[in-house]
Amino acid sequence: MLVPAAGSGERMGGIKKPFVLLRGEPLLLHALRPLLGRRDVVAVRVALASGDAIDPPAWLRGLDQRIACVAGGTTRSASVRAALDALPDVDVVVVHDGARPLLTPGLLERCIAASGGEVAAAAGWPASDTLKQVDDAGRVVATPDRSRLWHAQTPQAFAQALLRRAYEAWDGSELSDDAALVERAGGTVVMVEGPRTNLKVTRPEDVAVAEALLATGAPGSSRAGSARPPPRD
Repeated sequence: MLVPAAGSGERMGGIKKPFVLLRGEPLLLHALRPLLGRRDVVAVRVALASGDAIDPPAWLRGLDQRIACVAGGTTRSASVRAALDALPDVDVVVVHDGARPLLTPGLLERCIAASGGEVAAAAGWPASDTLKQVDDAGRVVATPDRSRLWHAQTPQAFAQALLRRAYEAWDGSELSDDAALVERAGGTVVMVEGPRTNLKVTRPEDVAVAEALLATGAPGSSRAGSARPPPRD
């Protein structure tokens, strides 16, 4: 399992996003719970900002012996690459954003089940809003057919050999997800539909939404029956 969580938090006002509290617990802890709840997970590599990777918070150091922290890069792709390089040999690699606190065990299982060989699986849901393509000035240049468009999320699951091959061919340019890198390497990516509650906390207003979902027992929240809470400080 690879968990990129090294972002600068610019859209959060410079706050260290992995450690933002949601109902009294760090955002990153919520994201890790469903991964740690699986007995077949043998290793979890969390990519943090370099200073945090050297000296992780106490709750993270003592959370689970399968976790190791690595220094992330200046981009998301660089952080995933650093985490992948620190991962032992496994059959399946799952990448899950450290800023997605409402992952359901069921969605994780479906993504893993749908991946294998040259096929990767990415969580998401079909687009329902009309989407517009614009130029640099904000002028609309096209209206794509939304029936063939999906919003991509994580988790994304890959055979380890496929993901490693994709990163070996990586040219260093930033991509918004690892599925796109696998596409470039000639792999096939299938979409696995998940709940829209699997949101990514990116801006301050997302914190309030995530906390409201956690409070109501939305799918993926601890109140909805996710993995037993690990020890806290």
